[in-house]
Amino acid sequence: MFNGNLCQDDCIEEKIVAKLKEKGWQVTCAESCTGGMIASTLVNVAGVSEVFGESYVTYANSAKNKLLGVEKKALETWGAVSRQVAEQMAAGAAKAASAQAAIAVTGVAGPGGGTKEKPVGLVYIGCFADGKVTVTENHFTGNRPEIRRQTTRAALTLLYNCLMER
Repeated sequence: MFNGNLCQDDCIEEKIVAKLKEKGWQVTCAESCTGGMIASTLVNVAGVSEVFGESYVTYANSAKNKLLGVEKKALETWGAVSRQVAEQMAAGAAKAASAQAAIAVTGVAGPGGGTKEKPVGLVYIGCFADGKVTVTENHFTGNRPEIRRQTTRAALTLLYNCLMER
């Protein structure tokens, strides 16, 4: 029987929404390489509007700076695909949306764009929760859609873990 959600059985996005409701928190997303997949996954959950009001797809560096307040110096020094930018994206998204939680992703989904230092599949995920930012470095494999899906799953897992810790 269809329950109004697109999840089958026990989905992490349902757990995230339930935990956010329990805490009375709002969440937002700042996405680069996933292009809105994380937000799209969250809105699969019925009732998400109680905890999710807005999201940001900031593919261009100028958008990261303008919408999320990522420092131009950080983008120039470390590049868009970096721990520092993921951290600033997460904190900036939370601030822009007046949210207590945010998840941010920046990476190289491929098939091009990778370098020896920043290969295809390198993704930094930043999670802001209750004033603290956690960033993970991830190395995914596969084609572009597979890397984007893996990033989305890893981001939701990190968000859930951050919500459970704080």
